[in-house]
Amino acid sequence: MGTDHIVKSFDEALTRLAEVIQRMGGIAETQISEAIDAVVRRDAELASRVIEDDRKVDTLESQVDDMAIKLLALRQPVASDLRFVVGTLKISAEIERIGDYAKNVAKRAVALSQIAPLKPAHVIHRMGDVAQQMIKDVLDAYANRDVERADAVWARDAELDELYSSLFRELVTYMMEDARNITGSTHMLFIAKNIERIGDHATNIAEQVHYIVTGKSIEATRPKGDETAFAVVRPGGGS
Repeated sequence: MGTDHIVKSFDEALTRLAEVIQRMGGIAETQISEAIDAVVRRDAELASRVIEDDRKVDTLESQVDDMAIKLLALRQPVASDLRFVVGTLKISAEIERIGDYAKNVAKRAVALSQIAPLKPAHVIHRMGDVAQQMIKDVLDAYANRDVERADAVWARDAELDELYSSLFRELVTYMMEDARNITGSTHMLFIAKNIERIGDHATNIAEQVHYIVTGKSIEATRPKGDETAFAVVRPGGGS
């Protein structure tokens, strides 16, 4: 077997690995979009489909694991190729967690569909849009080895955190105003936290892309806009 053939075969294996990641990411993007739609539209049937689709992500993660292990064992990649294979393994795990959080949102959507509508649901839609765009952009950054785009996703996590903090305050006030709002607001808080965590995992992927491309970690402190740990909400909406 000639050297050119070996190199071509290795490059093709790396390409196939990246393609599976893109399929995983595409399913996760759809899960997020449909889970948010299920919340906003109070659609329990759509939410149930999101929950079922999570199996597809899990199956693809297993494929990535198998492919990456074979590459490491048989090809013994070095330098940038080694970073790519190891980084892709980590990215696969992050996407699997994103799918889990989308599934959690869908489960809460089923519960919310059975009670009276809540006023703050529009913020959930905005949070979902931001999270979905972060996933799309970071997967594009991975596919194109685009470190600037990855870094932009990394920086955008603070926007999602700020939306979460704002919604947290609104929902706590909503619960204090009327005890009948507590059940629905609690579900909504869990949904918002799941979306915020999706943003964290997108940020983790951005860090992996940065490392794959540059061989270095992002040195800056991760931007955070979540202030809920320090929030003090008083009756009447004051803080």
